[in-house]
Amino acid sequence: MSVWHSTDIDLQALTRLGDNGLPGHIGIEFVEIGDEWLKARMPVDRRTHQPFGRLHGGASVALAETVGSVAGSLTVDRETSVVVGMEINANHIRPVKDGWVYGTARAEALGRTTQVWSVRITDEHDKLVCLSRITLAVIPLQRA
Repeated sequence: MSVWHSTDIDLQALTRLGDNGLPGHIGIEFVEIGDEWLKARMPVDRRTHQPFGRLHGGASVALAETVGSVAGSLTVDRETSVVVGMEINANHIRPVKDGWVYGTARAEALGRTTQVWSVRITDEHDKLVCLSRITLAVIPLQRA
């Protein structure tokens, strides 16, 4: 059973949502969706490096927040509700110097007023790079 509010989800349209913001600047692209998960990728390059040539932890958190928040927004009726981030944490496990990292968001709890998502970020060899959890508030659109 799918957690998504709509069955007509366009990954390219999701990517375009970030074109004029941070996701577009650091190259985040939505690449796959399943019944209970959403996956995006991000390049590991000069835009996402820390000064020593490795993936910046803040870039990993930006990927986790992006894929988790977009996933959350896809579970609600966007004509009546919006989801906003309340808290995010991340455990950085392994460094990455180049290539791509992939963030996969899976719902842990989808409540009426809050959602909790886990985001696993892996490298191109499916090795764990970062494990993140994001808590979202679901609020009526007229209060947003």
